[in-house]
This record gives sequence, structure tokens and C-alpha cells, in this order.
Amino acid sequence: MLFNSYVFMLAFLPLTLAGYFLLGHLRLPLNKIFLVIASFIFYGYENPRYVPIILLSILFNYALSQMMLASEKKSVRLPLMIAGLAANLGVLFYFKYHDFFCENLNRAFGLSLRLHHLMLPLGISFFTFQQLSYVIDSYRRTVPRYNILDYALFVTFFPQLIAGPIVLHSEIVPQFADPQNRHFNFDNFAPGLYAFARGLVKKVIIADTFAIAVGAGFGAASTLNTAEAWFVAIGFALQLYFDFSGYCDMATGIGLMFNIKIPLNFNSPYKSLNIREFWQRWHITLSRFLTTYIYFPLGGSRKGLARTCINLMIVFLVSGLWHGAGWLFLLWGLLHGAASVFYRLFRKQYDTLHPALQWMLTFGFVVIAWVFFRAATMNDALSIVKSMFMMDFGPIRSEITSAFALPGGFHSGYNALYMMIWYALSLFSCLGMRNTYEKTLTFKPTAANALSTVLMILYCTLCLSNVSVFLYFNF
Repeated sequence: MLFNSYVFMLAFLPLTLAGYFLLGHLRLPLNKIFLVIASFIFYGYENPRYVPIILLSILFNYALSQMMLASEKKSVRLPLMIAGLAANLGVLFYFKYHDFFCENLNRAFGLSLRLHHLMLPLGISFFTFQQLSYVIDSYRRTVPRYNILDYALFVTFFPQLIAGPIVLHSEIVPQFADPQNRHFNFDNFAPGLYAFARGLVKKVIIADTFAIAVGAGFGAASTLNTAEAWFVAIGFALQLYFDFSGYCDMATGIGLMFNIKIPLNFNSPYKSLNIREFWQRWHITLSRFLTTYIYFPLGGSRKGLARTCINLMIVFLVSGLWHGAGWLFLLWGLLHGAASVFYRLFRKQYDTLHPALQWMLTFGFVVIAWVFFRAATMNDALSIVKSMFMMDFGPIRSEITSAFALPGGFHSGYNALYMMIWYALSLFSCLGMRNTYEKTLTFKPTAANALSTVLMILYCTLCLSNVSVFLYFNF
């Protein structure tokens, strides 16, 4: 089920909120049971066949964790943890990477391994990593022994189930255990609804508009001139920014409506002055997971400069592969790994540069790397990057500028101007305005905020005729 859909906004969300808080007045944990069931309905709405996958995953990981927590012997816990890692990563591999590896083996060795062409279960990368963190921490015996209901709610809580953030048990379960959070709280609901509305605008109005131009541009990758190539590349950077930022705002807002504070996952990353800062601001919880469970166990930065650089490359290659089964995703991870190593090696010299130059270098690199993330083929990616630097300027084709046309086609001759205004305002909002998380910290339920929230939701609701999925649903 999509946040930006009629069924979610007009039925699922209000009914789930009402049921959760009405049942919260009872002593029995019926409100938690209700929310878990609602989350399964949310997950399986589009494709019920994948509900058994997440259900079996929850039961398996919970049982495994309980066995590890019950044993004080490391010799008992270690094989259980290895079994947990193998099972979770095996399921993820089967659904997400099986065809990719078989296709490349067939091509390299002339084999005829069968491709399954499986549809990727929604959120499998997210709930797999989330449960892996609990399994590993259970091996370390650093987690409490939750009951199965609390564990299921930790995994399935629907605002963060499909596209993150990748939360820790300690960030979610204690909040549901707090008796005060069982009851409706206007002081949380108001900023939550405001955050949801801002996220809806980012997705429905901004990201989906850029998506039209980006689709047209990447569809004609080999014929773009320099101006078109830059507008298309920056357009995708902005599309992905507002798409993912919008999802994070909506997830955070829905969580607040339930009195649950979901951890920050997106913190104005295009304000970054270096690649390290970028990854401290973009998909924060994924960076935290990779740092905690891969970078640190590999030795982090404790085993010398060379080993640190190798560890960074490994982490970013894993990040690239996590985002998708394809060589372009691996290349994208490799580029970010190389940039991180470069910054590690030349940080002193880099930090002496003027902040404006640091920003231009960081943003420019991120935009170029996004081309490989988005392109369908290596040839398309190389064609666009080559065009960006060929100094072959010319008019921007109407297939790109028409995405920014006024409703009804009024003054269509000015579409290129409207496009430039759209880009300028979008970049300004990324760089010169406070993000939604910062605004919710100081949010006050004034008449102006109430009116803006209502108008944002109403306008976006009228624009839902072409509902599109969030980009991170694909990962």
C-alpha cells in the first residue's frame, strides 16, 4: 500500500489510528495486536503472496534470538548466529540477486542456469537488515528478551516497514511500552500531520514532476546535448532527493501520529561539503547499520590507513549491492567508496578549500554518480556523462521542458523558463530552508500551520490520479 494513495489516506490511516487509540484504553495489549495485523494488511495489500515470507522471517528470527539469549555459552550461540546470517542473507539473495548472478554466470561460462524472474518482495532489504541487527545483538546478548508481539511490532510497524528507516529495537519497543503513548496526543498528532503533508507535497508535486523530465531524458540518453544532460542529471538528483525525503517525512509524521518517534533518516544531504558528511546525512540508518555491523567488525580505522581504505571500499560495495542487483549499482558504490577514500587521504588539503568550492565538488560528484544509479545500461550512463562535458550546448527538447508546463498548457512557449524556475526553487529548498525534522522540533499548532497543512493535503489529494511508487520501494 502506498502512502500517496486514496485507500491509505482516506481509509487505512484514519481507521488504523482510531482502532489503535480506542483499544489503547484497555489493559490488554489489543492495540499492539491490532497494529501488527494492520501492518500485515498494509504490507500485503498489493500482493498478499509475500505476507508468509515476512511472517516466517519474523518467527524464525525470533526463535533463533530467544535460543541465543537463553544460552550463556558462546559455543552454542555462534552456530545459531551463523545459521541466522545464512538464512536471512540466503532468502535475500534468492529473491534479489539470484537472477543477477545466474545471468552473469551464464554469460561468462556458457552455462544455462535457469532464471526465476521473481518479483522482489516489498521492503525485503529493509526488514532483513533490521532483523539481522537483532540477531547479531542477540548473539552478543545485548538485547532484552521481548515477547513475540513486541518483536513482531518492532519489525512490521508499517510507517517504516517498506522503505525504512532501519530502526533498532531500542528505538521502537520501549515507546510502545510507555502507557502514555497508548492514548491520542494532539501535541504529537499535529506536527505528525504537518510532516506527513510536507512529505506528500515533496513526493506528489515535486518528485513526480521531475520524474517525467528525467524519464524523457534517460530515455534519449545517447542524443542529449550538454545542457540537456546536466538538467537531466540534476533533475534525477532532485527527484530522488524529494522522493526519499518525502517518504521519510511521511513515515516520521505517521509515527508521530501514533506517538512514536522514528529516528532521523534524512537530514538535508545536499548541504554537505564533503562525501563523508553526505553519508552522515543521506539514509542515516543504513549508514549506521553498515558502520556498526560491517565497518567496525572489519577493524574500522583501528588497523592502519591502508586497512581503513579497504574497509571503506568494502562497505560502499555492499551499499551499492544492497541498493540493487546490477553492475551499475556496484559501480555507484565503487565511486562513493573511492570518493570516501580520497577524502580520507587528502582531508587536510580538501578542508582548506573555500566552502563554496567544497560544496560544488561534493554536489557535482554526487550528481554524476547518480547517473550510474539511474541509467538502464552502462552505455546510457556513459553517454550522459560524456555529454555533460562535451560543451555541446543547444536548446532543451520539449519532451523534457513539457514536464514543467502550467496546467492546461497555458503559455507553453515558456516551458523552458518554467523549468529553470522549478529547478531554482527546488535547489533553494534543499539548500536554503530548514528540513521537516527541524521544523517539527519547533512546531506550534497555529492557525497558519493548520491552514497550510490542510491545503497541502487537499491539493495533493486532487493530484493523486497518477499514483507512483517511491523509488526506494525498488530496493
